[in-house]
Amino acid sequence: MLRTARQRKELCKECPVARVANLLGDSCSLLIVRDLMESPRRFGEIQASLSGISTRTLTNKLRQLEKETLIRRKDLKYTLTKKGAALQEIIDAMRSYGKKYL
Repeated sequence: MLRTARQRKELCKECPVARVANLLGDSCSLLIVRDLMESPRRFGEIQASLSGISTRTLTNKLRQLEKETLIRRKDLKYTLTKKGAALQEIIDAMRSYGKKYL
């Protein structure tokens, strides 16, 4: 059982599944990517889609996704990069699983 942040970090270096889970492990990041798959969006549009998220939290999530080069900001709109768009299959699989089993 992994108990410390150091142990989790070490695992993430070795396991591709753990690395992706670490990158997208929170629902906010996944939902931002989901929304940007439909079309580029402004900050306010993303915030409206994620009801209840604070401005600070959304700002931090967007910065994190930019740092990981999954999204970029251009002309006041956020859009997916090629790396971000490659998550389409994962999002689609989660959608299918949710419809079928949840």
